[in-house]
Amino acid sequence: MKRVYLFCDNGMSTSMMAQRMQEVANQHNLPIECKAFSYKKISTIIEEVSLDCILIGPQTKFLYDDINKKYGDQIPVMVIDAADYGMMDAEKVLKKAIVQMKKFKK
Repeated sequence: MKRVYLFCDNGMSTSMMAQRMQEVANQHNLPIECKAFSYKKISTIIEEVSLDCILIGPQTKFLYDDINKKYGDQIPVMVIDAADYGMMDAEKVLKKAIVQMKKFKK
C-alpha cells in the first residue's frame, strides 16, 4: 500500500482532494491510501507511518522548501498544481504523484 498524504494549513480544503483521489485510486484498483492533514502534524505522521509521497496544497506552497529540505531525501515532496487543485482534478493530481514516486525510486 502506497501512502500519498496531502498537507495544507488545516487539512480542510485538501480533505476534499484526498477523498476524490482515494475514489480514483479505488476505481482503478490501485493500492494507494490518500489522506489530508494539517502541515503542523507532518513530523508526527512521518514518525508513525511510512509515507510514499508528500503533496502540499498550493495555498501553502511557501512550506515546500522547509518540508523538502527535511524529508525530500527520503520521500518525494510536491506542490499540487493550483489549476488542478482549483478544478479538483483528483485523477491528474494522483497521476502526477505516481510519476513522482516512480522517478524518486530511480
